[in-house]
Amino acid sequence: MTTTLSPVEQLRAGRLTRRVLQLLAGLALYGVSMGLVVRAGLGQIPWDVLHVGLARQLPFTLGQVVIGVSLLVLLLWIPLRQKPGLGTILNAILIGFALDATLALLPAPGSVPGQIAMAVTGVALNGVATASYIGSHLGPGPRDGLMTGIARHTGASIRLVRTAIEVVVVLAGWALGGAIGFGTILYAVAIGPLTQLLLPWFAVDLRSERVARMP
Repeated sequence: MTTTLSPVEQLRAGRLTRRVLQLLAGLALYGVSMGLVVRAGLGQIPWDVLHVGLARQLPFTLGQVVIGVSLLVLLLWIPLRQKPGLGTILNAILIGFALDATLALLPAPGSVPGQIAMAVTGVALNGVATASYIGSHLGPGPRDGLMTGIARHTGASIRLVRTAIEVVVVLAGWALGGAIGFGTILYAVAIGPLTQLLLPWFAVDLRSERVARMP
């Protein structure tokens, strides 16, 4: 289970060293998982359809585009009165570096079965990475915070808001040259159940810390 904490409470909640290490590992793995899906060449995960489309039009690496889009999304938090945590800021920066490093080191698979295996591995690792950084209780990623902020202000369901946002970014990315395919569909179908399955294993239990601090 996740815990709703203010940015200050996130840092005071206890087990900070373990949580920061888990956050960093999760963000690094997230970038690696994105690189796997991109390198598989069977369609990108929804936000990466936009990132790849922008990278085709701009003189920046894919990781740099990811960082830039993350920072722009954070600007949208201001009218929504969302407050970023440590994890939010690190998410916006570190994933892009991990993605570029992965793409620099990882060759493209030489066969269709290899492409499928790489895409499936990437989506599975993305589920692990998502559960890891969410479970650290150090703030949502920029895109997740945008989703929850819009849902809170409009009264719409998280599912509806997430679907609407991802449809918009996928269509915009496709128009810019991003690819929609097997990887896109697999991610859309699998990431929710994967995260729900894995989150109990990665969610740091902060209740015991609170009980220990009670007089």
